[in-house]
Amino acid sequence: MLNHITIKNLAVVDSLDLELSSGLTVLTGETGAGKSILIDALGLVLGDRAEASAIRHGAERADIVAEFELQDPVIEKWLLDNDLDSDGECLIRRTINAKGRSRGFINGQPIPLQILRELGEQLVNIHGQNTHQALLKTDEQRLLLDNFSGTTAVRRELNQCYQQWKKKSAEYQQLKQDTAERDAKLELLHFQVQELDKFELQENELSNLEDEHKKLSNANRLIETSQKIYFQLAQDEQNSINHLLNHCLVELQDLSELDNNLNPISELLSNALIQVDEASSELRHYLDSLELDPEHLKWLDERISSIYDLARKHRVETHELFAHIDTLKKELEHLKNADVHLGSLQEAVTTTQKQYFKLAKKLSNSRKKAASLLAEQVMKHIHELGMAQCLFEIRTLPLDSKQPQLHGMETVEFYVTTNPGQPLRPLSKVVSGGELSRISLAIQVVTAEFSHIPTLIFDEVDVGIGGGIAEMVGQKLRLLGTKSSLAEAQILCVTHQAQVASQAHQHLNVYKQSDATKTSTKINQLNEEQRIEELSRMMGGVIITEQTRSHAREMRKQVTEAR
Repeated sequence: MLNHITIKNLAVVDSLDLELSSGLTVLTGETGAGKSILIDALGLVLGDRAEASAIRHGAERADIVAEFELQDPVIEKWLLDNDLDSDGECLIRRTINAKGRSRGFINGQPIPLQILRELGEQLVNIHGQNTHQALLKTDEQRLLLDNFSGTTAVRRELNQCYQQWKKKSAEYQQLKQDTAERDAKLELLHFQVQELDKFELQENELSNLEDEHKKLSNANRLIETSQKIYFQLAQDEQNSINHLLNHCLVELQDLSELDNNLNPISELLSNALIQVDEASSELRHYLDSLELDPEHLKWLDERISSIYDLARKHRVETHELFAHIDTLKKELEHLKNADVHLGSLQEAVTTTQKQYFKLAKKLSNSRKKAASLLAEQVMKHIHELGMAQCLFEIRTLPLDSKQPQLHGMETVEFYVTTNPGQPLRPLSKVVSGGELSRISLAIQVVTAEFSHIPTLIFDEVDVGIGGGIAEMVGQKLRLLGTKSSLAEAQILCVTHQAQVASQAHQHLNVYKQSDATKTSTKINQLNEEQRIEELSRMMGGVIITEQTRSHAREMRKQVTEAR
């Protein structure tokens, strides 16, 4: 539900801050006051196309912020699925600059306009000349009929069955294609596995071979340099590190007898001598292990080269080659047993398909029964709204397909004709905005308790009507504002009819305020006395008489007494 909207620098609005509540809210005002500005702003904040001309003259940008209270867990899940935190509320912002460029934000995060539109269609349904009319979409019509018929559980089971059938069918087709090419694949796999098995590649072998190759190919340098170091450490009788350390240690120990402070230094030299002796010993053993082996080096070259060749041949990285052997063996085993798998999958596809069509038939029967009942109830409301010649029909047409479909085996579409003798046409083809608004109102009244859209907006739903019909429209809008499957319903209506406005729970007056430099559209929420004056203005002429005010009070009294 829309709790709050802020509009800045849009059209003739400089700044507008508006709190909204549940139930029926009407917007009224003089012609040209800008009654549709709220609807235009909502359309923009929910993803409508934006143009630079929408910005107030002299301003750099327009800014619209709408705050929604979330009542539907489906919308909260959608926000979470799109990484948009909600916490029970949703803040949507749209900015438009002087170049016509715009940006959208949901809960402070910048998002593409397509995502904004997807969310908008779940939050607000606008009925009028420029609309977010989800009701005109066949998917929404099907959903309304299914909810009305109480088939939620069957649809969920059918959707799950369809997904399972689709998955098994894809697996079957893939395996069937593989089976057709099996002989050639089997021969190739046999050869590849045999070749790799014969090669006897070990895990991490290449890394070990390359380490060994590096060592052996540098054996000459390793031997020569190590021998030189060994000689400097221990073999040079006069200048070896071992000899010099020994000499220093003896002299320092003699001096330590004169000064005990030299003892720690003597100990350090003694430890250093031990370390040098150990290093000399380890280096000698290392030299004993080194040898020049041209034949083994040649074998290493060939083995490493063969591993790289095999990796290129099998189109894998060298470090993936060992695991690739296991993959090929599994694929080979799978193809050997393809006939068994194919038969098992075919049986699964057949079983799932039978279950799907059983559910689809059940859903079709429920839709046909509900379509007649829903159409009858909707047409009754349409006639009460002053369209006595209107015919309304819900058609369920079988799909030209023998394969399971996601939403069942038929399409659902609303058909209507407003003129006697004219054929019924899809609701989406109805041209008249006023007629479409009233038809939509009738549908919404009947299906409101199943509606998942919390805010409905009717822009001039009363065009071309008056008197008792206008009063009936108002009553139905009021009823719609209190009848919903959600915790609270919210109806916003732009109207010229006092009979409609008198039914509202909340009455907003739209007017223009001017001074010497600028003109701005303002919106005020009216108290009861102000409502009487506004209703009188809507009913009366240039001069509002006490009789007109009395009539307005009587209209309000009837509404309050009927609560």
